[in-house]
Amino acid sequence: MDGDAVVDWLLDADPAIRWQVMRDVTHEPADVVAAERSRVATDGWGAHLLGLQSSDGLWGGNAFSQDRSDTFHVLELLRRLGVDPASAEAETALDRVRTHVTWGDGAWWDPPWKDNRFFDGEVEPCINGNLVSTGSYFGVDMSPLVERLLGEQLSDGGWNCEVENGATVSSFATTINVLEGLLAHERAIGGADWVAQARHRGEAYMLERRLFRRKSTGEVIDPEWLRFAYPPWWHYDVLRGLDYLRDAGTETEARLEEALSVVEGNRDADGRWPLQTRHEGEAPIEMDEGVGRPSRWNTLRGLRVLEWFGRPVAVSPSSERATSPG
Repeated sequence: MDGDAVVDWLLDADPAIRWQVMRDVTHEPADVVAAERSRVATDGWGAHLLGLQSSDGLWGGNAFSQDRSDTFHVLELLRRLGVDPASAEAETALDRVRTHVTWGDGAWWDPPWKDNRFFDGEVEPCINGNLVSTGSYFGVDMSPLVERLLGEQLSDGGWNCEVENGATVSSFATTINVLEGLLAHERAIGGADWVAQARHRGEAYMLERRLFRRKSTGEVIDPEWLRFAYPPWWHYDVLRGLDYLRDAGTETEARLEEALSVVEGNRDADGRWPLQTRHEGEAPIEMDEGVGRPSRWNTLRGLRVLEWFGRPVAVSPSSERATSPG
């Protein structure tokens, strides 16, 4: 496929894909992007997810579970789809969550934080970092949880959910969730300098390891990080790390080149990226055609990372291509 064919394939998709392609790949005018984004709450995947919420604010009868059809993970999906938080549908859904949902709702055990309101969070920084991303996106002031996360930053610059079990060094999986949360918080309310400083220390932790290698030996930390899934849930991979740094406005540099080579190496001959793996749990919507098949989410993210590095896909002006849904 040439660049036009790849982009046309991306645009022949759900509004959640289309509006991000228009913003990040074809660079349509802001009003065109906003109009397409507004459809996420009323059409396709976004509308389906919003329609699954019960009147008590819950999805799947749970605040949090491992099957990914719960409140925590559906709200994460809605954020990643880019549903407009100012839409009436999103505001109604968030009001139900804030009014009714606690961490004990539907819990399979009796957590000490069961009475916490949903956006008050729990104890693990990987979960709380993700929750800060979601709350900030939907207009919730997540400052108390951000303060907790900043107090949990380790001396090497990152975070680790296993500190309570004796871990003394950071993990990429926890760190990427916290970094995404801190960035979302800063954008939502204009974070203080010390929030940005903590985030930059976390980014340095990743950069010192070239996004996937041990600092001590240079070995690949986990080969699974070189295979790309979507949604990522709590998991880390190289594409997620690069896409975060792109979004954060990080300058490209030599320490990122090897990670970029991994991304380029995973691209198919037709210019698309496949879904290479799936993480555990069943999402309440199917957004790709299956493992081994071309993935619109991975292709979108791969293209915008390449553009960040000054290697954009060559496409014709939108006036010369069809941009209506297929």
